[in-house]
Amino acid sequence: MRIGELARRAGVSERALRYYERQGLVRPARLPSGYREYVDADVTTVRHIRTLLAAGLSTTMIAEVLPCMVDLGDGLAPGCPELLPHFEGERDRISAAIRELETARSLLEKVIAATPPAADDPALSAPRWSQGGQGETRYRPRPQWRGIRQGLRQPPVSGTAAGQASLPR
Repeated sequence: MRIGELARRAGVSERALRYYERQGLVRPARLPSGYREYVDADVTTVRHIRTLLAAGLSTTMIAEVLPCMVDLGDGLAPGCPELLPHFEGERDRISAAIRELETARSLLEKVIAATPPAADDPALSAPRWSQGGQGETRYRPRPQWRGIRQGLRQPPVSGTAAGQASLPR
């Protein structure tokens, strides 16, 4: 089958299939005309690749583990026991990333919670949009917003280069 048929059957783009080929994840035969020729088994292979990508694995890792993966019908499993430490390492990496994101979310929630309500403050009301030349819509901030934005910037400390505070020596 050609690349378009595989893309349709596997539910991916042709561009993704070309990327998988460059990464060594699929290896289609080449016809004398240069067209890629895929086999039915490539549909399953691409679905396995998508599953492993969704699980957070890199294409480099997928290239290493894919030949040893087995389809149990309800999911993939490593057919080689020596792969387990690699999967556990990836799980630990993802868990650490989740912890970092949870910390970031918690800090952002504190910032949001500390923000005073703005419902009655006209200075914090929604910006205006104006019709520019040739029918384009442009953002035109309210005059009060300019002061708010300027208030967020700290003026340079006098007597220092580029506004950097000098440190005691």
